[in-house]
Amino acid sequence: MNHHTDPQDEQDIIDVKAKPAGKRQDDRNEDGLKVLGWISYGMHLVVAIAAVVPAAEPSLLLLLVALVLDLVKQPDAAGTWQQSHFAWRIRSVVIAGLLYLVTAPLYLLLYFPGKVAWFFVSVWFLVRIVRGMIAMNQNRPITP
Repeated sequence: MNHHTDPQDEQDIIDVKAKPAGKRQDDRNEDGLKVLGWISYGMHLVVAIAAVVPAAEPSLLLLLVALVLDLVKQPDAAGTWQQSHFAWRIRSVVIAGLLYLVTAPLYLLLYFPGKVAWFFVSVWFLVRIVRGMIAMNQNRPITP
């Protein structure tokens, strides 16, 4: 009786390694991005509410901190459902900033029409931030 081992038999062995229990790295990264998203949305919300409430002054510094946070961390969200939220917040700030600039001459020359224009820009910004927060709370991307 010949006890010859076939080399093919040796290749049939599969080495399986168990994954450690707990969260995957991707899950932790998404959780961290979500926390950052909530911080950013919170800062945006404070600014948006302050801009809408009469006699309240929005904090440009707070808005700039939120914008920088979004710009710096946006690449980390690439390929996740949160990527759309970073783009949404950045676009919201840029568009609102442009609208404030375009309507600034109205505000400086004719107080009341400028105040009305800025009020509507502020309401638009607030609505966008709240829409984003609702989508994030549902763990889904924000769509325009």
